[in-house]
Amino acid sequence: MKLIPAIDLKDNKCVRLTQGKEETSKVYNENPVEQAKFFEKEGCERIHIIDLDSAFNRSTVNNDTIINIRQSIKIPIELGGGIRSRNDALFWFNNNIDYLIIGSLAIRNSKLVLEIAKEFENKIYISLDILNNKIMIKGWTEETRSNLFNIFKTYNKSKIRGYVLTDIFRDGMMQGLNFELINKNLSQTSKSMVFGGGLSNYNDLKILKNMNSRFKNIEGVIAGKSFYSGAIEIKKSINILNSNA
Repeated sequence: MKLIPAIDLKDNKCVRLTQGKEETSKVYNENPVEQAKFFEKEGCERIHIIDLDSAFNRSTVNNDTIINIRQSIKIPIELGGGIRSRNDALFWFNNNIDYLIIGSLAIRNSKLVLEIAKEFENKIYISLDILNNKIMIKGWTEETRSNLFNIFKTYNKSKIRGYVLTDIFRDGMMQGLNFELINKNLSQTSKSMVFGGGLSNYNDLKILKNMNSRFKNIEGVIAGKSFYSGAIEIKKSINILNSNA
């Protein structure tokens, strides 16, 4: 299981939001490329990048920064935010992004996403962003009528790599992972699962690791504010997840 540090990009800066609310944006590093290099140096096996400007339907202002990050590190990158077409997916895969996270499009046009997943096998994650038991889209601003059962039914037998499940209410709140939500959904799929929203301490990592000994399909956990606030250290977190204890 991987510790996957997050780089959320807004105006080419590394920021964090609280519960996905744009007005809570706080800059943690004005040089995202150096932040990515730090994560690689610390031993991370993958980086989670979200293009907030694209997620909020604005622009491609962060494209060059994302490409610079890709050219500056060797470890895999999973990228989400604003993937709205096959051409978007093709652009990023042509720029050597390893995995794409698709949210709104996966809810609104499953046929297209299934086609993209078939073309780029094992490269696509479906983003499941949950608030009050509802799946949210459009940068977490719009509630949908979709439910997790139907999403799993649609994608479990497809060529996607897995799912990224985020508890929006806990995101950036440092209240701990939502283990009830995690436990309930791990049994719904054999696909890889990556979890985010609320990681706050080393005990969260230990609990998640123990859960994975039963379910076997937890691929990683996203570290955002828990790292940037100093609550956890990268190397110690990786050691916990990799230890045999």
